[in-house]
Amino acid sequence: MAVAGTAEEFVQYATRPILNALFLVAPSIIRFCKASHAAYKKLPMMHVRLIAGTILCFFGGFYPTFFAALQAAEHGGLDTVGRALSALSEEVIIIVNENEKDDKVDAKKDGKADVVELDGGELLRRKVKLVLTKMNPEKVNDALATIYKVWISVLAVLTIQFARTISLALTLSDFSKKFADRALLPIVERATPKEYRRWCPVLLDWLCKSIGISIAWKIQTVLSAFASAMAGGLIMSRAMLHVFFKGRKDHEETNVDELASCAFAAIGFYFQYSRSFAVPFPLNFFLLPVELADHCIRWVVTK
Repeated sequence: MAVAGTAEEFVQYATRPILNALFLVAPSIIRFCKASHAAYKKLPMMHVRLIAGTILCFFGGFYPTFFAALQAAEHGGLDTVGRALSALSEEVIIIVNENEKDDKVDAKKDGKADVVELDGGELLRRKVKLVLTKMNPEKVNDALATIYKVWISVLAVLTIQFARTISLALTLSDFSKKFADRALLPIVERATPKEYRRWCPVLLDWLCKSIGISIAWKIQTVLSAFASAMAGGLIMSRAMLHVFFKGRKDHEETNVDELASCAFAAIGFYFQYSRSFAVPFPLNFFLLPVELADHCIRWVVTK
């Protein structure tokens, strides 16, 4: 009863601010993504390659699975995912516009909007009904199905690409679980109330799996940082030479690009190593969604 009461109180008091925040933030995110994509499309291809090489050289080891997923998605249908996300964003904009109209409705003609007089539960039901009636279900279903198909293909590629890392993570998890079951589980169960003891093996299993995944992916991060620094450095050097020489071909007969790529690779790897393969502040704040996506991909691939 206490849990039910707490959930009801949460719905009553948190529904309105959460919904307001969602309807406020969603359009801003969509506009930012569209503006970024439009600016990206206007850039010359060599400038795009230079930016991509720089990111890969200096940040490839920070988010190895995220960049690998992007690369796999590029071959597996990244353009279709973009169109699907665009379709979903159009539906979100429709819902936002309809919500603005709904917030102004005064059916009672008392000078107050109807939504102001609703409690949390009634407001939630009203907004859910708004979404279900104004959204195009077939369009949303097709977009989600497209994204899911590409994700499955990406997951298959990542599973093969990081097979050794996954095997190492599972081996470390099994080893640490055996130790935890013998040494830690009895102690934890004695310290845990009887009604919650059945959760102890499950929580220890999660802990051991997290430890195994962390160690294995830390090793993979170092390897990915070295490989991405080399690949990104080569892309950077060739793109810069192409920009500086204005498309001339005479520099391709020299070793300048290889020598420059070695220098870029060394600087890029040192940059990542000196920061313990963690993005420095304040970039880590802006790249928090990328970091969360990288950790989620690691967990899904490993399990």
